[in-house]
Amino acid sequence: MGGWVILTGISVLLVIFSSAIVVVCCPAAGGSGLPELIAYLNGTNVRRIFSLKTYVVKFISCLLAVGSGMPVGPEGPMIALGGLIGASVSQFKSKVLNIDIALFKRLRNSEDRRNFLTAGAGAGVSAAFGAPVGGLLFAMEEVSSFWSDKLGWQTFFCCMVSAFTADLFNSAFDKFEYTGNFGLFQKDNYIIFHVENYIPLNLLVFLPAILLGGIGGILGALFTFLNLKIVRVRKQLQEKCCSNKHLLSFVKIFEPLLIMVIVSSLKVLVSDIFPCHVPQCYFNNSSPECLGHGGGDKFHTELTVETFSCEHKDAININGTDYFNGTYNPFATVFFASGEEAIHHLFSRQTHNELPPLPLAIALLLYFPLACWTAGTSIASGLVVPMLLIGGLFGRLVGCLAVTIFGIHTTPFWAWLDPGAFALIGAASFFGGVSRLTMSLAVILMEMTNDIQFLLPIMVTIMVSKWVGDLLTHSFYHALLEVKCIPFLDSEPFITHNKEPVSLELFKAGDAMSSPVVCVKKNEKASELAARLLECEHSGFPVVNEDNQLIGSITRRILAVVLEYHFDQDRDNVTVTYDEYLQHDPSYRQKTILEKLVSDKGDKTIDLDVYMNQSAVSVSSSFSLHRTYVLFRTMGLRHLIVTDDTNTVVGMLSRKDLMGHALEDRLAPIISHVIGTSA
Repeated sequence: MGGWVILTGISVLLVIFSSAIVVVCCPAAGGSGLPELIAYLNGTNVRRIFSLKTYVVKFISCLLAVGSGMPVGPEGPMIALGGLIGASVSQFKSKVLNIDIALFKRLRNSEDRRNFLTAGAGAGVSAAFGAPVGGLLFAMEEVSSFWSDKLGWQTFFCCMVSAFTADLFNSAFDKFEYTGNFGLFQKDNYIIFHVENYIPLNLLVFLPAILLGGIGGILGALFTFLNLKIVRVRKQLQEKCCSNKHLLSFVKIFEPLLIMVIVSSLKVLVSDIFPCHVPQCYFNNSSPECLGHGGGDKFHTELTVETFSCEHKDAININGTDYFNGTYNPFATVFFASGEEAIHHLFSRQTHNELPPLPLAIALLLYFPLACWTAGTSIASGLVVPMLLIGGLFGRLVGCLAVTIFGIHTTPFWAWLDPGAFALIGAASFFGGVSRLTMSLAVILMEMTNDIQFLLPIMVTIMVSKWVGDLLTHSFYHALLEVKCIPFLDSEPFITHNKEPVSLELFKAGDAMSSPVVCVKKNEKASELAARLLECEHSGFPVVNEDNQLIGSITRRILAVVLEYHFDQDRDNVTVTYDEYLQHDPSYRQKTILEKLVSDKGDKTIDLDVYMNQSAVSVSSSFSLHRTYVLFRTMGLRHLIVTDDTNTVVGMLSRKDLMGHALEDRLAPIISHVIGTSA
């Protein structure tokens, strides 16, 4: 009882601080940050994700959450923090720190910022997993929506430096204690889940790889489905029951606390229920100091298994071999220990009897819903460790069942019948079933385990899990984008009619556009511009001449800054320079200023010629909708103006107009007729 109180008390204290700092100081720092990162690189401007406050809060919250023992991992926030560093530090400008280095002004544009952010995200993967090549592929496959050869080598260089720096510090420090081995790169320091004993494969290994891939795809889709349900239910309950702001904050802080109490209670109580096991040891001759299966058996139990409350004695060394004279708790080994330690045990080779099937099954049934529930709470956390652990649990469980049926074999032909090998394949399948990553996941797992022999089975199981998962749900991170109402455009548009895919080449841009359009004229009175900004929330406007023909476009922010400058200067011929625009944000007085301009009905005319984008992208209303979609996404646009044959503005297309569900709704009245005509 005393152990439970101490464990729960410390863990709860850490979780309270982890969630409170997010809820009170910076809600944008919650979660892994990967969906927001992906959305920004896709062209969506997500607010407050690159601030210094977000960085500090996310770092501290993740540190405390992982240290508390919650079913989370640090890798997701590390990737987001890498991207944040790339996007922020590359600008060398901060209002909080009062930094503005003019030398880097040329980097302060959207393209360079996206490139630095992409490279930073890759560096985050490189440091988190010790996988520089995996970081490059992850940035290309999952994070970035726009890729080029130049961005590729820049990200490669960034990942290389990140991995080198992390390995350098890992070589010198062990748990913040200097080891004196600065610069000595040892495999145990930079290969996270290093596999000690390599085993040969044969053709039959692909059968369980396919089986585990199918299971991983189903479980990955189930994980995504349950998490989305929990997120929606959580949001509905908070809206209904927590009308008071302070009550809502309390509920958000209390939820991780409740999960932590449940987790720590299960760790102690369930571990106490399971009986102690006698270890299986390496030795050639029977020895009374080593309790286990005697006789020349090369299979063993690791010395690092969790003893929990079982009888424990120190290991002794006989003729250069360590022997463990005591007992251990197999359930505590995979559930009470930290996530990284549990994964090490699951991946271990030639430990067939170390973890029996029953503890693995119980741990899987408990850990799966807890990890699913924790993802989305008000703490900064990642899902990589939970995904590897869940996949390793069911993979090793299948491996134990295979060993039970076919027995333990020592011949090279059947050596692949090892529960640790099944655990690695299972981890790959579940990771792939949740994230739908392919090439980057395979390389990351190779760099994390150094087990190149299992590359082909891992590739097979990842592909199968992706195919199965895609039949059931979206990938986890893209599904979160939908829940958070963040518009994301896939590389290719996809809509259906009567459950059949429909080609957008059959439709025109005019079929999906929004109209009528709020336009502004090149020479417009300040009062009329202010009225337009107050009447609508549009973030961009076409600029037209006296004949209502398109001559450019202008953003809401530019108009707001220009109007505020004109209001403050109170004179004609005021021109806002580009440097002034960059340094100025529309103030809290913006609404008051706009209302004042409207009420005064001032006749001051503003010439927008120097402020508007004279290279505004537009398409004809008869232009192919599919090519419109590709143009919009490839160029990373926020708005696309639609004109008629006389260059008159007839509509606008925004990111939300090109979302799959919006296209289906907009095309619903004509889709049957168009399809029938084309057939």
